[in-house]
Amino acid sequence: MAARTKSTKDRPSYRCTECGWQTAKWLGRCPECQAWGTVEEYGTPAVRTTTPGRVTTSALPIGQVDGRQATARPTGVPELDRVLGGGLVPGAVVLVAGEPGVGKSTLLLDVAAKSASAERPTLYVTGEESASQVRLRADRIDALHDHLYLAAETDLAAVLGHLDAVKPGLLILDSVQTVASPEIDGAPGGMAQVREVAGALIRASKERGMATLLVGHVTKDGAIAGPRLLEHLVDVVLHFEGDRHARLRLVRGIKNRYGATDEVGCFELHDEGITGLADPSGLFLTRRDEPVPGTCLTVTLEGRRPLVAEVQSLTVDSQLPSPRRTTSGLETSRVSMVLAVLEQRGRIAALGKRDIYSATVGGVKLSEPAADLAIALALASAASDTPLPKNLVAIGEVGLAGEVRRVTGVQRRLAEAHRLGFTHALVPSDPGKVPPGMKVLEVADIGDALRVLPRSRRREAPQDGEDRR
Repeated sequence: MAARTKSTKDRPSYRCTECGWQTAKWLGRCPECQAWGTVEEYGTPAVRTTTPGRVTTSALPIGQVDGRQATARPTGVPELDRVLGGGLVPGAVVLVAGEPGVGKSTLLLDVAAKSASAERPTLYVTGEESASQVRLRADRIDALHDHLYLAAETDLAAVLGHLDAVKPGLLILDSVQTVASPEIDGAPGGMAQVREVAGALIRASKERGMATLLVGHVTKDGAIAGPRLLEHLVDVVLHFEGDRHARLRLVRGIKNRYGATDEVGCFELHDEGITGLADPSGLFLTRRDEPVPGTCLTVTLEGRRPLVAEVQSLTVDSQLPSPRRTTSGLETSRVSMVLAVLEQRGRIAALGKRDIYSATVGGVKLSEPAADLAIALALASAASDTPLPKNLVAIGEVGLAGEVRRVTGVQRRLAEAHRLGFTHALVPSDPGKVPPGMKVLEVADIGDALRVLPRSRRREAPQDGEDRR
């Protein structure tokens, strides 16, 4: 390690003439012997240096380092393996964070059972529940295995003792904020305790070649609780997302030293546990024989994964001085901006004086600008009470000038829509390679996009002062 160098400006040191107590700054009273006026300056403090020590392993040319030890091993849950980059690497430490009740413990208990084997047993340590409570959940989701060991501990020394007894290939700790070390002052979950617990488990994981999954709490703002240092220490950070009233759960990679950070795993939470969704687009669509006014389909990108989603809108006459603007799954500010563009650039009158409700299907949240065109068409369709053509998807960002801008991944979005049977698409200019058999209409502005509404059945929104009957 590098030696600690002396400061360019020597600082004086002080010593008590009665008892010899030393300090770096002057004090009027010696805290050791309680004598007054005995602390005097006597010189500069000695500079501490770190002498070279014995190395644990010799440095090797990078080409001679065995990379097979860092090969990922599947967990038995394909959707989680997708986010991890193929599976768990021996010695890797993964932090899984999410809101209470989102399904973290259920998913990790399923991973623990599917990863356990005679050669690589799994140790599940719970600090929030009793062992019997975890056993009841395991019975419900069928997560029982002879080589899955369960312990309820909140003491760090006891957890390390279980590692010596079981010698697991995978450790799951639920959660890192509930375990404390008796050698560190502070309550469990404090900054000092979280650093000590995480540091001890990381050292044990690297020394044993044992993969570790740590469950972490989040704050009321959705950020990972605890010191930011915890996210820097671990190898992988996963965030568990989802509305507790919907079935869909998303595992998003925030940091990954062994793979990409733009992958997303999709899961469905149900009474029997949690299962991966290889094709989750069906959750976000409503199958109908005939199109309905106020609905439009789009293709969103969750990481690198395209998902077909449905946007629904409803406009009704308002009885209030300030009409309602209600959204679910969409950003309210984004919907308000699209409304303003439709009124000013699309010449759709009376939207400002009507109650407007916009939502997504299946609990998916659309925050990327690529959904702007679908939102605009859904609102225009609802205002005119005219359904959009069947098997149509809309992709594009809408600007304040009414222009339709390009978005990333148009070809991947079109390929996903074509795979699900959609035959028509509205896209910005220059979409690239189009799937064979799919008709793509390039639109330059919101006026071009609104022309897809059938004029023969179109009923314009009433102007101010007109009869609304």
